[in-house]
Amino acid sequence: MRGIARIRLRSPNLQDLLQVTQEIKEIAERQGAKIAGPIPLPTKRLRVVTRKSPCGEGTPTVDHWEMRIHSRLIDVAANDRVMRQIMRIRVPDTVKIEIELI
Repeated sequence: MRGIARIRLRSPNLQDLLQVTQEIKEIAERQGAKIAGPIPLPTKRLRVVTRKSPCGEGTPTVDHWEMRIHSRLIDVAANDRVMRQIMRIRVPDTVKIEIELI
């Protein structure tokens, strides 16, 4: 099997995301596969603004909540050995992975 595997990683926890990308990069370099990335994609910011007062009376004070979703993109020359090792990586629950063969 020859081609390119495009790996998209997303996580609200940046440390977990960096750990998984580092493991993928080390596997590809050890096997001698060509790798492009990790390319940082724009961070999505999910914002929620709520009023502190439950009844609506009083001062208009608000709470601001924000969750950031960090993304990385990695292109790896896909051969069987590299892809098998990438599939064996232990991935934390906070990291979502999409692998697309192009």
